[in-house]
Amino acid sequence: MTRRFSKLIWVFVFAAGVARAADKIVVTVTNDLDLARPAEVIEVPWTEITKAMPDALLQHLTVKDSTGSVLPYQVTNEKPLDSNGSYGELLFQHDFAAGEKSASFTIEKSKAVAPVFPARVFARYVPERLDDFGWENDRIAHRVYGPALSSPAAGQDQMVSSGIDVWCKRVRYLIVDRWYNKGSGHYHKDEGEGMDMYQTGQSRGCGGTGIWDGQKLYVSNDYRAWKVLANGPIRAVFELTFDPWAANGVKVSEVKRFTVDAGHNLDEMESTFTVEGGTKDLTVAIGINKNSADQGEKVTAGQTKNPADGWFAQWETEKTHGGIGEAVIVDPAALSGFADDQYNHLVLVKVTPGVPLHYSIGAGWTKSGDFSSREDWNNYVAACAARAKSPVKISCRATP
Repeated sequence: MTRRFSKLIWVFVFAAGVARAADKIVVTVTNDLDLARPAEVIEVPWTEITKAMPDALLQHLTVKDSTGSVLPYQVTNEKPLDSNGSYGELLFQHDFAAGEKSASFTIEKSKAVAPVFPARVFARYVPERLDDFGWENDRIAHRVYGPALSSPAAGQDQMVSSGIDVWCKRVRYLIVDRWYNKGSGHYHKDEGEGMDMYQTGQSRGCGGTGIWDGQKLYVSNDYRAWKVLANGPIRAVFELTFDPWAANGVKVSEVKRFTVDAGHNLDEMESTFTVEGGTKDLTVAIGINKNSADQGEKVTAGQTKNPADGWFAQWETEKTHGGIGEAVIVDPAALSGFADDQYNHLVLVKVTPGVPLHYSIGAGWTKSGDFSSREDWNNYVAACAARAKSPVKISCRATP
């Protein structure tokens, strides 16, 4: 996850004497950190591919690493096609080992149609469960609540909440559709794939936002509109829109853009706030539920604050369901402090209306096999924060 606080650095050059048309692009990625970068997403703008290979077709490409192994790839369309039919970016992934400073790849034209790569991310609107919106990757799953949940049609389940729920997974394959098809009574029990053991309620859940006035948190209602912009196999991107709400004398609305990458426990977020009739800066709070214990479960919890690196982490241990970690990472330069309200631990950030706020949120579970302790979770979050501040650099070279 490399785009959180600063853009990827990339350079596109042509080999000496090579005409504008080429059959192959050599991509070199450099890493300034000594830390490992598992599942690093390499992003090559599609416009740069078509500069080198004007007749390139997105389904007739092969991406290879330095050993010649074929890598899964994805071409995004996060923005509407322009007049030239240009797409967004070509994406693929690489696991940088600790101390690995550089890696090279080739993007080549292929006569054969590229294979259908297994999806490791997924996002969708769920009308059959009161307008939920659910998403996941191969590590963790989440959902938020939609308009139908706040209507009388929801019956005894009726609730207003824009918090972010967590579904804990034991398996690497996709489960959102499987669990919804089983019905809510099933996904609250661990039948071997994981479970919904997280209580969101009136809290911000795992990374929901609000406006903080120094004493009180003002939060939106359930989301009102959704839009899926990319949906795998490597990255899912979607937006949720929240209607204006009253926040200490002003009306605020929000659009959240989620970027969900395979192989990561934290999602990259971009929240853009609009203030009706004003441009006054806001203090935005990103919240973590103080006590997400499942029904009948007693929980013990501990929190870690790291203002120097811009992150907050919580670790909760339930009586029978294991331990769960939650985290928020922000740009340390934007961090304005921490606070608490009745339900949440809050990470505070100063935001200018209309200027996107970039941050990351996510969770991890002991029974996934990825984390065994609070120390494991904190180390993971610290490494994610370090990688966010030091993105990889990408250069591309066209060759015959």
